[in-house]
Amino acid sequence: MIIMSVDLGKARTGIAVCDKTEFLASPYKVIFQKSPSKLLNDVMQTAKETKAELIVVGLPKNMDGSEGESAKNAREFAEKLNVLTGIETVMQDERGTTVTAHNFLNTTNTRGKKRKNVVDEVAAAIILQDFLDSRKSRQN
Repeated sequence: MIIMSVDLGKARTGIAVCDKTEFLASPYKVIFQKSPSKLLNDVMQTAKETKAELIVVGLPKNMDGSEGESAKNAREFAEKLNVLTGIETVMQDERGTTVTAHNFLNTTNTRGKKRKNVVDEVAAAIILQDFLDSRKSRQN
């Protein structure tokens, strides 16, 4: 199944996808959009172009596991996306993914403007890979 993940941001939203084997999540693109309605439309279009069969939206929980305003916004976005696309949408805890993405970019020596432009799609790939790994462990 082709699965797409979304790492929501205020200005930049990262997108990642996996292939039908669900083996590896890959960064796909960053959507630069501040308008929530336009962002929703752009993510819907990306779901169509990737032929996504399932969408995973990052859930930004606080480190203590509680949910704040960002988590509420992510849940609302996922619900709208589900209604408008008809594609099942699930939430995935994204605590620590941005830090992990920055650490990965440190090891690949990605710096400056390039780093700022790719960190969100790398974070989306980490969210998706976490989802794929947990899905595999549930199946075993």
